[in-house]
Amino acid sequence: METIVPVEVIERKIYMIRGHKVMLSTDLAELYNVEPRALIQAVKRNIERFPDDFIFQLADREFENLKSQIVISSWGGLRRANPYAFTEQGVAMLSSVLRSKRAIQVNIAIMRAFVKIREMLSTHKELAHKLAQLERKIERHDEEIKLIFDAIRKLMAPPEPKRRKIGFRVEKEEWKMAVFTCTALLTLILERNRVEV
Repeated sequence: METIVPVEVIERKIYMIRGHKVMLSTDLAELYNVEPRALIQAVKRNIERFPDDFIFQLADREFENLKSQIVISSWGGLRRANPYAFTEQGVAMLSSVLRSKRAIQVNIAIMRAFVKIREMLSTHKELAHKLAQLERKIERHDEEIKLIFDAIRKLMAPPEPKRRKIGFRVEKEEWKMAVFTCTALLTLILERNRVEV
């Protein structure tokens, strides 16, 4: 069965607002081939089916930001109120409010678009996770490489000149000999003193 609206067209009408993937009431009305006010009236007549996590009205600032991001010359002329944003669940609920054949076919196409986007995001999350792992691995290797270069630099550096100590300097062997000689002399002196006493 051929879809009434290509999935790619629908994907371009899905925005991220307040952390939710949403479609605007103006875009939905265009897809369903109804007036935006007729769509909102149908929703308001069945408001119990549309809790806050299914539909919300854009704040002035959100609407201005959205208009500045999406360069479109006309947003439907003069508008008294900001458009409504429908989450995926809100769009699904619209099928119970709008009962035309076109509405059913458009809803099926929209649900497929949301599923496709969810799959793409899942793939991107996996890719992002793998990139993060790779970055950690590279950082660890960078640290190890830095340690290797530091060790090589230490080996390449000329040895620091040994500072000469001030005063009488005796080599180790000479020192041992001097201590032995002093000890022997002291012993002789003590023995002479003992004999004379």
